[in-house]
This record gives sequence, C-alpha cells and structure tokens, in this order.
Amino acid sequence: MQRTQQLKLGERGFLPMLASLKLTLIIFVFLGGSIVLAYFNEVRTSPWLIISLSLLSINLLAAIATNRHFRRQAPLMIFHLALLAIVILIAVGRLTYFKGRAEVVEGESFTGEFVEVDAGPWHPLGVDQAAFTNLGTRIRYAPGPVRLGTENRVGWMDENGKVQQAVIGDHTPLIRNHYRFYANWTKGFALMFGWQPERGEPMRGSVNLPSYPANALTQARQWSLPGSAEPVWAALQFDDEPVPEAGGEFRLPARYVVVVRQGQQRWEIPGDQGIVHLDLPGGRLTYLGLRTWMGYQVAWDRTMHWLLGAAAIAVLALAWHFWRKFTARPWNA
Repeated sequence: MQRTQQLKLGERGFLPMLASLKLTLIIFVFLGGSIVLAYFNEVRTSPWLIISLSLLSINLLAAIATNRHFRRQAPLMIFHLALLAIVILIAVGRLTYFKGRAEVVEGESFTGEFVEVDAGPWHPLGVDQAAFTNLGTRIRYAPGPVRLGTENRVGWMDENGKVQQAVIGDHTPLIRNHYRFYANWTKGFALMFGWQPERGEPMRGSVNLPSYPANALTQARQWSLPGSAEPVWAALQFDDEPVPEAGGEFRLPARYVVVVRQGQQRWEIPGDQGIVHLDLPGGRLTYLGLRTWMGYQVAWDRTMHWLLGAAAIAVLALAWHFWRKFTARPWNA
C-alpha cells in the first residue's frame, strides 16, 4: 500500500504537471490575451507574447517527455516535435522580424532611412548593406482610374562589384541582405532642393509630398532647414491629371507651379522656369526640379522557410499516423 502511494506521488511529479492538458488550456488563454495586447500595442512583440509562447514550448516538451504513447508511435512523436519547432520558430520570429516602409526618389539611392519601422527587439540590423537605386517607375491604370500594376526598375552593385538591374512590383521583391523590398501602391511627387547655409557645407535633398492620388488635395509639406528657426512650407499646384481618369500611366504634371513660403515671404515658381534661387534668413534655398518618389514595403523574417518546412512535416506525420490507423484493419471489415 505504501509502495503504491509512493508511485502515485511520483507520477504527480513536476514534469507531469508541466505536461498537463489543463495547463495547456490555461496557456492558450494566456496566449490569446497576449496576442490581443500585442495587436493594440505600439510594440507588437510584447514580453507577454514571448512568455506565453515559451510556456507553450515547455508544456509541449514536457508532454513529449512524459507521454509513452508518443514515444511508441513514430508519427505522433514526429508530429509533436514539428509542433514544438513551430512554436519555437514563431517566438524567434517575433523577436527578430522587421517590417518597414521607405520612400526613395527617382534617380536616388536608398540610404537606410524609413518612414515607418516595426521590428523585434533582437533584430540584427543590416539594412545599411541593402543599398539600391530607384531607376524609375511605370504605373499603369485602367479607366476609373484603377491601378493595374507597378513596375519599378532598380539597380544595385552585387558582391562581385557588377552593376545589376531588375524590375520589381507588388509581388516581385528585390532581395538585398535578406531584406525583401516590394514596390507598393504609395507613390508621389518630390520637390528637389539645395541648401547653402551662410556657414557650413552645402546640402541637397528632397521634400516628398503626400502620396498621390490618395492625397490629391493636400500636395504640400512643411519642414525645417538646418540652422534655421523658421520652418519652410512648399506646395505643388497643377490642373492636369497625372493619373488619367480614362486610363494610362502615372506621370509628372505637364504644367505646374511650386509655391514656397517662409514667414511673410512667398514665391511662385513655374515648372518651366528651371533652377531658382531663394534667399532666406540663414542661407540660400535652391529649387532644382520635380521628380517622383516610390514607396517600398520592406520585410525581413528568416524563420518563414523553416516554419513552412516544420508545418509540412507536421501535416505529413499526422497523415502517416491516420494512414497507419486506418490501414491496421481492412476497410470492408
């Protein structure tokens, strides 16, 4: 009697407690709450999400270690090991993933600057090695207008020092240093300026106006010049249709005016006037011309292929298990 009681106490050890299905249910509830918190939080990879995934991994590993039924049947063992790998990969993916949105002006190079960034705390930043140049964009529209597709030409220098070119789009990415760059639906106009401060080196850059035609009525932007306390406001005004209603291709407006304002000063620069110098307090601002900019969705996740492989193994192992179960006795028995 005493020996039986000792065996029962041994069976109720710490490891079987970790493998309990009741604990699994509690962890799933905790995981659901963690996902909701992460969804409504600015930081998508919350500590609660990682903790719940880690607890689920421990629970599954304990179940594999304590359940003799799994060890006696190879398909079930493989299925649960693949399931464990999926949970671990999801946790690693949430810690190391990267998502971002960048804007690159036609003829300019990507410099590693992003408009939006969402990344895991363990992401190994290497986006500075993913340089490329935006060589131009062709966006076709059907009547409506309805966007048909984006073709963005990009160029880069490969590992051997050779110049490469490719055409990317919504579903065809440029892959550089494991970062995937997709040309998305956002695009617009960029005002090119040069700035020569009274003291210091000259600078050159772009002012990217809001995406067109999504923000067709608000083609203006305000920014601050280095060393100047007064902000500068600029707007693009035109009457023609860069995105034709009857269909066609996105293009620069044929006739336009650039309005620049700082404080009480205001200038109107016709599009055919060329380079224009504006004397401002603290230096000289030079309008250089009008170009387009292209928006890119950027993604980095090294776990995706491993997740696909683990999921395929889990499905095959489960199919193997049921095949063995149903073929153990004749179908017509």
